Amino acid sequence: MLVKTFGCAIIGINAIIVTIEVNSDKGIQYFLVGLPDNAVKESQQRIIASLTNLGYKFPKKRITINMAPADIRKEGAAYDLALAIGVMAVSEQVDVSLLNQYVIMGELSLDGALNPIRGVLPMAIQAKKEGFKGIIIPKENAKEAAVVEGIDVIGAENLSQVVDFLNGQLIIDPEHVDLDSLAQDDVYPFDFQEVRGQENIKRALEIAAAGSHNVLLIGSPGSGKTMLAKRLPSILPPMTLAEALETTKIHSVAGLMGNNKTLLVTRPFRNPHHSISDAGLCGGGSYPQPGEISLAHNGVLFLDEIPEIQRHTLEILRQPMEDREITISRAKTSVQFPANFMLVAAMNPCPCGYYNHPDRECVCKPGEVQKYLSKISGPLMDRIDLHVEVLPVAYNELSDTRRGEPSAEIRKRVISARKIQELRFKDCPGIHANAQMTTKLLQQYCSLDQRSQGALRNAMHRLGLSARAYDRILKVARTIADLEGSENIKYEHIAEAITYRSLDRDNWGS
Repeated sequence: MLVKTFGCAIIGINAIIVTIEVNSDKGIQYFLVGLPDNAVKESQQRIIASLTNLGYKFPKKRITINMAPADIRKEGAAYDLALAIGVMAVSEQVDVSLLNQYVIMGELSLDGALNPIRGVLPMAIQAKKEGFKGIIIPKENAKEAAVVEGIDVIGAENLSQVVDFLNGQLIIDPEHVDLDSLAQDDVYPFDFQEVRGQENIKRALEIAAAGSHNVLLIGSPGSGKTMLAKRLPSILPPMTLAEALETTKIHSVAGLMGNNKTLLVTRPFRNPHHSISDAGLCGGGSYPQPGEISLAHNGVLFLDEIPEIQRHTLEILRQPMEDREITISRAKTSVQFPANFMLVAAMNPCPCGYYNHPDRECVCKPGEVQKYLSKISGPLMDRIDLHVEVLPVAYNELSDTRRGEPSAEIRKRVISARKIQELRFKDCPGIHANAQMTTKLLQQYCSLDQRSQGALRNAMHRLGLSARAYDRILKVARTIADLEGSENIKYEHIAEAITYRSLDRDNWGS
């Protein structure tokens, strides 16, 4: 007798349907083929124990199971439920009439309970795309998969419930999620009104948020770099449904969603330690998993103490910052992960931390400041749009009890500027913000009058800026103009954009 059940394999952040063919014949053997890893091979012991403890029988026959397509590696214990149902169906303990309508995935405990798995959102999306009626998964994962409309998400607590559901002896209502109510969960715990002083830095971060620009904050210890960076997501525009789904898929595949979670509606803020490895930052492994740059997709990647990160690890950022995706190639597979993130980096100006400090003297030896800054390569520095010096806050500002401007007010201006950009780039696929403009778009939307051209020309000669830095200034100036609702870039917009190239000043670090 031959029975087919259906599961899913995760490749990158997408899923493909796996057909599990279970055949019974004379004999007492068990064969599992189709490129399973060790966790899948060990499913036999979990299935036997589960069936026994729940009062079912493991068939005393020759069981052959093929997991197709056989050239794609099957990983993890999430196939336990589909395999168990296939074995029970081939021994006539489960009705086969509904098996071709559902994708079935779940990890079995020895007592038959279903443990949560990772990657259910891309599984549900693929199941809908392939025309399945529904997906049967552990109860803890049901809310996450239920954000996909047009497919029944059946959440079960144990193997017995799945068997009874397929046999028509138990009705399990599909899980439902109100997507409109999820927008209320977009609450960020930090607010700019808690920051004393630093008005120029708030202005720079507002510009960065409005145009999706990368930022480098450079200042002495305790000047507030980390505090400011943590509040950046609070002024970013709310995620669209498409952005939320894609971000949730990445976190689901990485196993970071947790139980009974639905959709990520708050933009991610990732803050890895400076000892992070290449694979931890960009993703990797024998069978690639997303790294920090992908987990920060549609959000913020904050790299504190950036000169302390290994240089070859930092250089990995160059290509994803340009292409907004990363391809990880291995001998047997090649996987693409999205990586559209805002980079916010922070650093001390020198090893002792007090170069250019208004009150404390730098004790670094001659040449150490420049050597410290050179840990960040020129090509990477050119890809950072705003270089902002963060000075310590004066006592009178720290002791001021008046609250600053709340993030909600800043966010309104950011959203208005983003709407201007959405309208501007509506016919440009893949371009949503000024930071993503191509050379052609720069020529089209960043034309300068004679006075502005003169200011930029002088800055280029005096600071020795590269062609990429020239483009960055134009993009930042375009964002400043959008924040003011100006159709054209004016002299004051260019002048302000040039001030956000602190590290390009000829007296810095000399």
